[in-house]
Amino acid sequence: MLAIPDYKNLSPSEAVAMQKRMCESVSISTFKRQIKLIGGADISFNKFEEIVYAGIVVLSYPDLTLVDKITITANATFPYIPGLLAFREVPALTTAWNSLGIKPDVLVLDGHGIAHQRRMGIATHFGILTDMPTIGCAKSKLVGNYNEPGNKPFSKTQLTYKNEQVGFVLRTKINCQPVFVSPGNKISMDQSVDIIQNCVGRYRIPEPTRLAHQLVNEARVAAGKAM
Repeated sequence: MLAIPDYKNLSPSEAVAMQKRMCESVSISTFKRQIKLIGGADISFNKFEEIVYAGIVVLSYPDLTLVDKITITANATFPYIPGLLAFREVPALTTAWNSLGIKPDVLVLDGHGIAHQRRMGIATHFGILTDMPTIGCAKSKLVGNYNEPGNKPFSKTQLTYKNEQVGFVLRTKINCQPVFVSPGNKISMDQSVDIIQNCVGRYRIPEPTRLAHQLVNEARVAAGKAM
């Protein structure tokens, strides 16, 4: 069982220093095993509250049939600070991961991988802790520059930061805003965007993170009604 990290007493400067140390362990390399199961992870919370709802779904790949899912409730005491999101959300996601009955081969997180100021988005952070292949798929840009992809499905352009490619900007549907895909850990740049393309269904957001988002929002709403 993975140890749940305790970040509640970290200062922001200590968290930044930890990111810089962890970055040395990042591996952006080709994942060579067959992918049979793909996971999606997300967090939901009410603004100004410490309670968060973390969830993970596991789908068969590439047909994307639900195989397993888990939601947990936890307290997130680290403040919401741009660039340090992982320190708020990873402890709850770790608890969910430990409770998950079937582990995926690759996990997609709603957030960034190396497309981050210090190459340590939540997908990379969680990938290092779990020693798992992870991909970040975010709904908005955190850092970097790009040319707008064409207005057709799977048109993509490179996302660059400090003269280095850190991800792809991917248009999943016509007339929809693109998503921002970056490798987290133990997977290549091209594999990351190829896998996300294979996970797109009827909606703009790929199925692993879309279903995880739906799961945690339902848990949050149900908890509010039970109060």
